[in-house]
Amino acid sequence: MGALKYEEHYTYEDYVLWEGEWEIIEGFPYAMSPKPMIKHQRVSGKIFSQLDKNSCKKCLVAIEIDYKIAEDTVVSPDVLLACGDDLGDKYLKKAPKVVFEILSPSTQKKDKTVKYNLYQKEGIKYYVIVDSVTKTAEIYLLQDFKYKLDKKVTDENYEFDIDGCIVDFEFKNIWA
Repeated sequence: MGALKYEEHYTYEDYVLWEGEWEIIEGFPYAMSPKPMIKHQRVSGKIFSQLDKNSCKKCLVAIEIDYKIAEDTVVSPDVLLACGDDLGDKYLKKAPKVVFEILSPSTQKKDKTVKYNLYQKEGIKYYVIVDSVTKTAEIYLLQDFKYKLDKKVTDENYEFDIDGCIVDFEFKNIWA
């Protein structure tokens, strides 16, 4: 009989002690480096500004805030919109309504697979995958507990319907 393979399983308690930028998903660590490039940061800032300007007063818009899903799962979406009371102080405690992830060479595989499945499982209504190179965004809408591609956009407007609060979003404004 061969030796059993030992794999470390990390938790939030470990995560808060680490230096640098990390995420943990089901106990597995993901380094968030290198830091996002200038284009990524500009797009992220423009998404934040538009969501913040157009969302309801009951909503929180944040950039790279920790969203603690479980003791062994903490992610930091590029931009998110969460609504309601008691969202948390140190980290977001409940599922956001909208998550934007901006693809980068080091994270695109995780964003399109691991995070896609995680956000779907967590019931996040809208998942938007943004490609700043091709200037396109794929908007996935949760229907019957599964993501369906609702729209692929470049310069179009899109209305996010969040519990009756309509957030009008102009994708043409994030590419400049």
